[in-house]
Amino acid sequence: MNIFSKKSVSDVQVEKVNQTRRDILKTAALGGVGTAAVGAGMIANLNFSKGVKAADGDPIPVGQGAGYTGWGAADGNEFRNGLNMAIEEINAMGGILGRPLEPYFEDTTDQGPDQVIPAFQRLIDSKGVHAIINGYNASVATAEYDVIADSGILYLHNNTDQSQHDVISSDPEKYFSVFQNDPVETWYGPGVVRFVNGLEGENLWTRPNNRVAIITIAQRYSVRIAEGARDTLPEAGFENALFETVSFPVTDWGPVMAKVRDVDPAVIICTHWLPQDQAQFMLQFTPNPTNSIVYFQYGASLAAFRDIGGPAVNGTIYATVIGALQDKMGMAFQNKYRAKFGEKSTPMVGSQTYDGCYLWAIAASLAGGSGEPHDFDQNVKVADRLRSLIYRGVNGTCRFYPEYQAAVPYPTDQENCENDPSLGMPHLFLQIPDHKKPPVLISPDPYTIQKFQTPPWFT
Repeated sequence: MNIFSKKSVSDVQVEKVNQTRRDILKTAALGGVGTAAVGAGMIANLNFSKGVKAADGDPIPVGQGAGYTGWGAADGNEFRNGLNMAIEEINAMGGILGRPLEPYFEDTTDQGPDQVIPAFQRLIDSKGVHAIINGYNASVATAEYDVIADSGILYLHNNTDQSQHDVISSDPEKYFSVFQNDPVETWYGPGVVRFVNGLEGENLWTRPNNRVAIITIAQRYSVRIAEGARDTLPEAGFENALFETVSFPVTDWGPVMAKVRDVDPAVIICTHWLPQDQAQFMLQFTPNPTNSIVYFQYGASLAAFRDIGGPAVNGTIYATVIGALQDKMGMAFQNKYRAKFGEKSTPMVGSQTYDGCYLWAIAASLAGGSGEPHDFDQNVKVADRLRSLIYRGVNGTCRFYPEYQAAVPYPTDQENCENDPSLGMPHLFLQIPDHKKPPVLISPDPYTIQKFQTPPWFT
């Protein structure tokens, strides 16, 4: 597979589905999101076809176990917001075949197995949830998979972990109900090298040299991304001049900065993803910068990065393999999300569980209903529908590798996307031109809002 191929993107035609006046009024009541979102239209039409007039049946319990306190609370609370928003909309359209969804939440604090597993067990045993719709629990590995497998309920998560591929493919029958509705992290490294190589191809940037500095933390997720970038550099004619592992949290970046300035790289790739530490990096970098593109991993999507870093973060780039697009559908969602949860909220994060809930609700509706814990027959039907869906949500297209039950990335996986954005979830690159405003999507096409801008620290 050649990740540097430059084929033209084919036009994507959207088929318009005829709706009754009643359907249009129902979806329009959602404030503009429903009329644009495929998921809302599918739920409304499925309920309408079954003669459902309202969500007035027995409630379906839906769970989430995330870090609402602890180091990941900024993300955890957005995961809760996204699920609540989706449930509110789905219930307004009749729920799942007339049954409203009822959310239950458990705090996993620092997200280790000793916290996640009991939280999941409470959701399943005490609340009887039919599904757990999560963002990530970064410190759990895959320990929670066995809890899910024992109960047979559906589990949609965004752990963004290669272990999803490894575990699901090792025993697909046991783990039939575990889905990761974003791509695994090993796509990040090749993706960032492809991105900076593409900037040169579009004459948006000229590398001053071939050197790249890579900074990571001693965490499996970050190291895999860093190694993936390092191993892909030669394909684009780059060389790895620095590979530095730091401990977190990081308040003093001085020793690392000295090494970075010594190699004077064309690109700095930092796969450490906590926003407060990333902001400190920029505060200590910009007083004496190198002429380097600075790339951060995921965390810069949170408002805390811009709030702490201030003007020092202007010009930085970050990526995420799942996040709300800035097209008509994505902005309708983001505007409604901010109106509901405040201007300081982060719809780029809440969108993960928002789309995850729609994915499960559509699959359950197509299967004739959701299954409670230990109703393996019904939950197998739901999983089968989910595995075959190609769903266009606010994060772009979610389509699962059938053997891994994880999302296919676009455009990094050229082999499976064939340069067709309708077949994979976009690997998004965003730049922060102004810390007082939301970041701007600069890749990939056809989702790009504006082109890469030269960072202000360049001389």
